[in-house]
Amino acid sequence: MADDAPKEHRAPTTVPADAVPAGDQTAPGPVVVDRDTTKLSTVKASDKATDAPAKKKPVPRAAPPELHSGHKLARRYQLAECVTRVDGFSSWRAVDEKLRRAVGIHLLPADHQQARNVLAAARSAALLGDPRFVQVLDAVEEDDLVYVIHEWLPDATSLADLLAAGPLEPHEAYQMASQVSQGMAAAHREGLAHLRLDPGAVLRTVSGQYRIRGLAVAAALRGLSSEQPQRQDTEAIGALLYASLTQRWPYEEDAHGLAGLPKGVGLVAPDQVRAGVHRGLSEVAMRALVNDGATASREESPCTTPEELAKAVAGVPRIRPPEHAAPVYRPTAFQQPPPPPGAPTRAPLAAPAPPPPLSGRTGKALKGAVAGLLTVAIGLGSWQLADALQSRDNRSARTPSTGQQSGQATTPPPVGPVKIVGAEDFDPLGDHTESHQTIDNVYDHDPSTFWQTQMYLGRPDFGGLKSGVGVILDLGSAHNVSGVKVDFIGGDTSVELMAAERNGGTMPTELDDFTKVASTDGTEVTLKPTSKVNSRYLLVWLTKLPPSDGAYRGKIAEISVTG
Repeated sequence: MADDAPKEHRAPTTVPADAVPAGDQTAPGPVVVDRDTTKLSTVKASDKATDAPAKKKPVPRAAPPELHSGHKLARRYQLAECVTRVDGFSSWRAVDEKLRRAVGIHLLPADHQQARNVLAAARSAALLGDPRFVQVLDAVEEDDLVYVIHEWLPDATSLADLLAAGPLEPHEAYQMASQVSQGMAAAHREGLAHLRLDPGAVLRTVSGQYRIRGLAVAAALRGLSSEQPQRQDTEAIGALLYASLTQRWPYEEDAHGLAGLPKGVGLVAPDQVRAGVHRGLSEVAMRALVNDGATASREESPCTTPEELAKAVAGVPRIRPPEHAAPVYRPTAFQQPPPPPGAPTRAPLAAPAPPPPLSGRTGKALKGAVAGLLTVAIGLGSWQLADALQSRDNRSARTPSTGQQSGQATTPPPVGPVKIVGAEDFDPLGDHTESHQTIDNVYDHDPSTFWQTQMYLGRPDFGGLKSGVGVILDLGSAHNVSGVKVDFIGGDTSVELMAAERNGGTMPTELDDFTKVASTDGTEVTLKPTSKVNSRYLLVWLTKLPPSDGAYRGKIAEISVTG
């Protein structure tokens, strides 16, 4: 325990009386260790009467209970597994028995030198409410313990684990840098810093969203501070981007399971470390790192705040996600199952022999009869065909064709389903992606699969961050559209149908490229345009989301289009 802890939180330690030096013949009293001066002092019985005024002896603070799996806090949180134990605190996976969900817990003694700072940091982080961060759920001091409750994301994978398998694809590296820099920019606008951004602090969910854990709390637990918090967090994001592109740590020391750079070489740009690295992302990483003037040869100035870094990442031309070809189903030829062992084998059946030809007078008579019947049938068929052709010619002469009748409208094509040939997630007001990996589920004709938005906290209108996200449908060519049916999961969802005026080969990229033609809300909805729509590209635009696990998230099972 460090010596600079506040006095009011230290418990004096009582030492047995036989620890007093044997040469002291005065009847000894209890011996108290003064933790501020680390002196051993003897309190004698004769001294107590001369003290004026008498001082009240401090009451020793009870030792915190020993923690183990199965221990329950606040009659609610049951500890399940210790994840970390270092620097006088421990981190646990636990179960919130009231809400029946997994949570994470940081635990430390109430007299720990960082206890007050941890409580303050946790309460400040909880007020941010940004969905890009793992949320702090509670911060409590109870039973001589301080504990911080936070979200537990069982379906998320840390960036450290992702990089153990290899560098990220350019699109994934772009998404990581974009989401993390935007999140940290929002945190610094509220006066919050991280100071421990490393590959273990960044999590990727199955929907493709990156979440940051440990905002303010991770540094408070370890007593970290910085005179330039924005610069430090910016450099940390640059290091994460560098590692994502190269699978190398941008310093000489190995760290986080990654090999460092060769000693004595200095910082080398990512596109010079590994072939195929995206040049624009390589330059952004170099601009973010503290690199002793290595950016001097670059046209752009270094990034010194997360806000500047977020703008630099946004300035990189959009990197399309890799195209993964759909698996081709090839049905296998039917094969007879092999006979069981020991079973007698049967020879294949021979084809039956044709019957012998008829002979004699009977055969000649039958042949003559068949030939006569064939002659009669051919004659009748020829007569009927000639009559039909003559009748059609007569009708054609009397009735002009539909196209020659002036002023008569052509028959409209029958109403029926229109095939969706492709779909893209659409987030023009955010980071330009929204769960791209599962977008094909909206038209796979399987109601058990779905596409979902990211999680948004606080409000159903995307937490007030933007007006909506959506799905662009590609019909292959321009079609008349009379309705679009959307099946949502999880509750009523507000949705609009928009159509693009441009029907060329390029999919629209801006919200202004679309015009609203219908809107509604519900779970199973049909959007019917109020005017005639003929378009190749349609936008299903979600504007309000249903609640989901304490936040808000939209889910689409199926979309179908009617012509």
